[in-house]
Amino acid sequence: MKSNTSRHTLYMVELALMTAIIFLMAFTPLGYFRTPGLSITFLTVPVAVGAIILGPKGGAVCGLAFGITSLIQCFMGGTFGSMLLSINPAGTVVTCVVPRVLEGLLCGLVFQAVKKAAGNSAYFAASLACPLLNTVFFMGAVVLIFYHTEYIQGIVTALGVTNPFMFVLAFVGIQGLIEAGVCFVIASAVSRALGVALKAA
Repeated sequence: MKSNTSRHTLYMVELALMTAIIFLMAFTPLGYFRTPGLSITFLTVPVAVGAIILGPKGGAVCGLAFGITSLIQCFMGGTFGSMLLSINPAGTVVTCVVPRVLEGLLCGLVFQAVKKAAGNSAYFAASLACPLLNTVFFMGAVVLIFYHTEYIQGIVTALGVTNPFMFVLAFVGIQGLIEAGVCFVIASAVSRALGVALKAA
């Protein structure tokens, strides 16, 4: 039987590995698909896997890594993030980081709650919850902090919408569905396989 020390060491190694994967993906084509507006991100996949395998705290750390890489992207020429950064730097930090920490934390809590009630369905529920939470929290922060700025109002006008809710739906659109679909399929499969492997180890 593993000692508390060896379990903690294994946990930290797994957490470091997941964080490294997030940073690796963020700065290669694996992490983002560039579009003129919001980039499609696949970083919700390792965040979801981390939250499922490592629990809510591990999910929060993975979400923090995602948020940091998202903030760094704002300095690297991403159109949307660069514009937000130029308008309100502090607001951009909050928008990039806080939603991702909450996403990872809550994804882990969703997994634990569903696991108790419905067993292996938890892998699918958490893998779907992660990208949905990412979209809701990120766009919620954009609306809360930036909605009345000239830049966002220009997008609102271009989209022909009249309120924040319709702006989110129109702006995220197909992108949100792609992110949710990819994370649902890949994260559920990977996390379930890892869960079985780690139990057998």
